[in-house]
Amino acid sequence: MKFAMSRQLIFPAVLACTLGFSFALCVAAQAPATPTPATPPATQPAPTTPTAGSQAQPAQAPAGQSGNGQSGNPDDSSFKIVTSVNEVNLIFTVTDKHGNFIPNLKQSDFALLDDRKAPARVSSFVQQTNLPLRVGILIDASTSIRQRFQFEQQAATEFLLQIVKSRSDRAFVMGFDVTPTVTQDWTNNLDALQTGVMKLRPGGGTAMYDAVYTACRDKLLDISRGQEPVRRAMVLVSDGNDNQSRAVIDDAIKMCQRSETIIYAISTNWTPSRGKGDDYLAQMAAATGGRAFFPPSVDEMSSGFTSIEEELRSQYDLTYTPADFRADGAFRTIYLYALNQKYQVRARKGYFSPKQ
Repeated sequence: MKFAMSRQLIFPAVLACTLGFSFALCVAAQAPATPTPATPPATQPAPTTPTAGSQAQPAQAPAGQSGNGQSGNPDDSSFKIVTSVNEVNLIFTVTDKHGNFIPNLKQSDFALLDDRKAPARVSSFVQQTNLPLRVGILIDASTSIRQRFQFEQQAATEFLLQIVKSRSDRAFVMGFDVTPTVTQDWTNNLDALQTGVMKLRPGGGTAMYDAVYTACRDKLLDISRGQEPVRRAMVLVSDGNDNQSRAVIDDAIKMCQRSETIIYAISTNWTPSRGKGDDYLAQMAAATGGRAFFPPSVDEMSSGFTSIEEELRSQYDLTYTPADFRADGAFRTIYLYALNQKYQVRARKGYFSPKQ
């Protein structure tokens, strides 16, 4: 959902609403005085029901893990925050105009509006967060990418070997053609993840939106709330051309927003002119606070994975309590930017509040 107000109209009000000690001053300065109610999400059609052979199934906690994929063992990370039901955990990235990551920024360097209001309070602000990772690798296994499939597998395997570092990190592997197929469920076992990637075989049509929807609903959606935050990310490798899904792109985006999952897309379209599929990949990434990569050739696909790895290790984490929070299941917009206009902030556009 795009933010309804122009930057020009809200800038004077937002300028005072930095994430330092001036949130209380923002309530009287907000504009407009009567915010437009958030539009409730459209009814989402259920994606194609996976067949028995597709192996797609609701998330089940592996031994020693809780239902959201977190380890039952003590977390070896030094960073730990527990959020309550009315708190929002926001992961974001800051770059300059050249795409270089900007470290060492402070809370006071940013301005934030949640549902057009300044937050009631900020619980924590952490630079270059070390939150545990929950990463889903979704690989297009349709007929259209058959000639490039081996390169996709190799690049995805290298990425998993680099990104899953900690005992608290988890990843899963899903391939998709007409139906999504989970070849490896949540684990930090690198051999198992590599085997899951190599099990994939190309063939059939492309139901990309169904796969994204299913992965978020069954694997990445945290229905429990109030637990230790994690960074949920999806790495989507595809040409973006969907010809089989029952779900549409808005359904896939909304389910990602419900599961608080960032999409990083790597295009496998190496034709001289970019097609509509690339536009769809970019749209999903932008709506969730992620980024789309368009390697010029199959040999440079691994550079996209390398950029994603660098970004996941160079993020900020902000936890705050929204003003006038209501657990009504409505979509609430997020507007976050750096006060220094030379910096660009990538964050999700909003979230669905829990419904009681």
